[in-house]
Amino acid sequence: MNAMQRPYNFSAGPAAIPVEVLQQAAAEMLDWHGSGMGVMEMSHRGKEFMSICGQAEADLRTLLAVPANFKILFMQGGGLAENAIVPLNLSRAATVDFVVTGSWSQKSQKEARKYAAEVNVIASGEDNHFTTLPDPAHWQPSRGASYLHICSNETIHGVEFHELPDLKALGTDAPLVIDFSSHVASRPVDWSRVGLAFGGAQKNLGPAGLTLVVVRDDLLGHALQVCPSAFNYQTVAEHHSMYNTPPTWAIYVAGLTFQWLLRQREGDATGVAAMEVRNRAKADLFYRTVDASPFYVNKVAANCRSRMNIPFFLGDEALNDAFLAGAKERGLLQLKGHKSVGGMRASLYNAMPMEGVQALVDYLKEFEQRRA
Repeated sequence: MNAMQRPYNFSAGPAAIPVEVLQQAAAEMLDWHGSGMGVMEMSHRGKEFMSICGQAEADLRTLLAVPANFKILFMQGGGLAENAIVPLNLSRAATVDFVVTGSWSQKSQKEARKYAAEVNVIASGEDNHFTTLPDPAHWQPSRGASYLHICSNETIHGVEFHELPDLKALGTDAPLVIDFSSHVASRPVDWSRVGLAFGGAQKNLGPAGLTLVVVRDDLLGHALQVCPSAFNYQTVAEHHSMYNTPPTWAIYVAGLTFQWLLRQREGDATGVAAMEVRNRAKADLFYRTVDASPFYVNKVAANCRSRMNIPFFLGDEALNDAFLAGAKERGLLQLKGHKSVGGMRASLYNAMPMEGVQALVDYLKEFEQRRA
């Protein structure tokens, strides 16, 4: 089956994986590079998988331009587990700050309360139903906070930081922790403003099972006594993500995805820079279509609309089932919104081509005309 025959999958995660990556993984399923083994059958400590893992780490460092003073860790448990693992490693049982901008940062601050002495929500978008971002100029970080946590792209509410906050300009030396699960590799990261970034791979980088952690060296070695060894960042770093058996297949497919991303070009731009050009164009097309229509609505403020996850609503919610059925007939899948928000959601991750967004936009216009 070629790429043209496949439906367009707008799932928020696990999500679409580039066809080239799936085809390569399929071709190597029974015999990886003449080894006589598939990747799922290899010892994680054998030279074959060690080379896969080492290449994946090196490619990710190149792809995201990760500085030398940051460690890249391949972990498990997803973003939800990191909501506990981050405070276990970084809170020092002291005060931690949160900016709550949607469902995921809300979950993060609740989980941190189990491990930090004090959790302060220093800003929140809840009063506006998470349709705006609190202006960093008005944040007041706690004195001596161990870190400040944000979710840089809220998958459910469709709110994104288009620029990471500069905590030094706010008068704090607290490291910034970002949950970048749903927009990792869709745009560059300003590492000068980040202490730690984490994210599940199953939205933009591969299959479920792998969690990425990128952590600055000086933040290692401060885990609480109760932190399990397998979740201690320093232990994981010292063992090159091999302290316990890693998710070998997920690392392998993510590694193929990193290579696919590095090959992408848009004019002079390559890799993540090329993806940002592409993602901006895809999101612009979709938002322009929704904004021009009286039938569809996106409620998020223009200055913080997510390029990756776009919630939208029909003018008549009674038509939701008909909309989804018609979309499925046209090979447009997984458009139902999250149950906590309702409506629809289109996730335009890196693997979604412009042709898929155009097909969705064409369907939106057609559906509206038929209902007019």
